[in-house]
Amino acid sequence: MKLIAGLGNPGAKYSNNRHNTGFIIADYFAAKNSLEFKPGKGEYYFARGGKSPDNEFCILKPTTYMNNSGIAVLDFMEQNQIEIEDLLIVYDDFNIPLGTIRLREKGTDGGHNGVSSVIYHLQSMNFKRMRAGTGTDISLRKDEFIDFVLKDFSVTEFEQIKTMLPHYSECLQSFLENDFRTTMNNFNKNFLIKE
Repeated sequence: MKLIAGLGNPGAKYSNNRHNTGFIIADYFAAKNSLEFKPGKGEYYFARGGKSPDNEFCILKPTTYMNNSGIAVLDFMEQNQIEIEDLLIVYDDFNIPLGTIRLREKGTDGGHNGVSSVIYHLQSMNFKRMRAGTGTDISLRKDEFIDFVLKDFSVTEFEQIKTMLPHYSECLQSFLENDFRTTMNNFNKNFLIKE
């Protein structure tokens, strides 16, 4: 079974934050597949999909708050005997422009506390990840990072996120159906730039 874990913060006040992009994508993908999230046996909500054991998958939304995301991810993986090679972490990245998808098979946390928590609890950097760009043209100082990611998207930015949702969804579907290299080749780009 494959696991898609969208990272974010629980609660209405965070729902339109840049840092909640992982939740926004997870919610859209679940709705697209007519799936509903339900509380799990841990600090998370999950939705189960797939028409047979061969293509079964789950979507996970930790409720541990971003900085402790790894607790819920590990808990769910252990309960459901999910291997690390079947995991995809979906999260925001302000270092790349809004509209950009970046997929990698492994790597460091890149300064993202949610990913850092996943690495710590899984004791591995060898898991697939999908970074959804939330960056702008404005240069930020290090002391501005937290305020920036916890700000809501502007109206214009949120319209761009809505434009991106089908692309995010197609990327996740490709993860479920194809080898990861194929998904990387097809989706590692900025979808808001006209080619």
